[in-house]
Amino acid sequence: MKFENSIQFAKSLDDADCLRKFRTEFIIPTVGGVEQIYFLGNSLGLQPKRTPLYIMQILDQWGHHGVEGFFRGEQPWLNYHDQLVQPLAKIVGALPQEIVVMNQLTVNLHLLLISFYQPSKKRNKIICESKAFPSDQYMLETHIKQRGLDPEDVLIQIKPREGEVLLCEDDIIAAMGQHKNELALVLWGGVNYYTGQVFNMQKITEAGHKAGAKVGFDLAHAAGNIRLQLHDWDVDFASWCSYKYLNSGPGAIAGAYINERYHTDKKLQRFAGWWGHKKEKRFLMKPGFDPIPSAEGWQLSTPSPVLYAAHKAALDIFEKAGGLEKLRQKSILLTGYLEYLIHEINSKHGEELFFIITPSDPNIRGCQLSIVCKRNGKAIFNYLAENGVIGDWREPDVIRLSPVPLYNSFKDVYGAAMCLDESLAVSE
Repeated sequence: MKFENSIQFAKSLDDADCLRKFRTEFIIPTVGGVEQIYFLGNSLGLQPKRTPLYIMQILDQWGHHGVEGFFRGEQPWLNYHDQLVQPLAKIVGALPQEIVVMNQLTVNLHLLLISFYQPSKKRNKIICESKAFPSDQYMLETHIKQRGLDPEDVLIQIKPREGEVLLCEDDIIAAMGQHKNELALVLWGGVNYYTGQVFNMQKITEAGHKAGAKVGFDLAHAAGNIRLQLHDWDVDFASWCSYKYLNSGPGAIAGAYINERYHTDKKLQRFAGWWGHKKEKRFLMKPGFDPIPSAEGWQLSTPSPVLYAAHKAALDIFEKAGGLEKLRQKSILLTGYLEYLIHEINSKHGEELFFIITPSDPNIRGCQLSIVCKRNGKAIFNYLAENGVIGDWREPDVIRLSPVPLYNSFKDVYGAAMCLDESLAVSE
């Protein structure tokens, strides 16, 4: 599409947007009665207007039935999980039985590593990103130590080449081949949180399996953002949070994917809890763990119906929007328009004041642009925040802006870009 630098053009894109009505499904933050331009869905998605209603239904059920709410009411809590796995299966490209909604992301990764990281004297190496999100780094460091190993010996961290910001996928694949005789696990992010780079998960999975390793993904910045086909790609396991692009609230319940070939593998180690025990035997309270023969068998404790409800409120909007295909098409346009306008600002001022480190190819980025401010970055970021553009600051000089297709408009994009241009004058 040929973009234009005008508010009229932005409004014309909004008029043609078949998803524009879904903005009204969300509570847009306001200051002094003025809607803010919220470009921080990569950190915390906005609240659906239906979320309080869904949560109140759970609270009313609790009030009327007490513990019998698990079995009584219009939506007994015991079966609530079944309403979540179908829409999630579409979002991540999996079979419904390969999905489980439980815990939070880092907890799930620890649990999944119990099953899928089985180090031996010969095979104990893990390939990962050198600058993955800190929680993943802490998880790997402590998990490896708990196994009696030294992270310095075990972790093979792939970093960008000298002078570059993005990771070269050839380097990832080459590392797997180089360490194929000692590699136990590849744990990678679907989308890099800092740069917004999308990785070829199918290619990474194939190379990891060829090297004799299990392959898993942290999809915190991928689920609800980009197209995923975990089952078809033959991924072993994955986990994601649901408070970013899945809009399920701060600290929302997370999800995990476990390939169906492992569901009845009795040799596979795991930590267990009563909620993962076979449903028909769960309340018999007998010794001996007998897991549900699906991803649900990795559950531990009684889940929170309140968190389930907040998650369902968001997932129902995804279903109404027709799935990720339409959302992804709009996402590419939104981010592309923002990229175009930033280039226009640079051109207007005759120098590259803003450098976008996110890949220029829309196929290898999500709905995020990470922008290096060549000067006065923090002052520019503060100006944006003070003037209604909510983004994210990353030291030493990067602003992350993420226009989300469910609730952001092309008018938002234009307004954010104009504010960015204005900031140059006041940040001198």
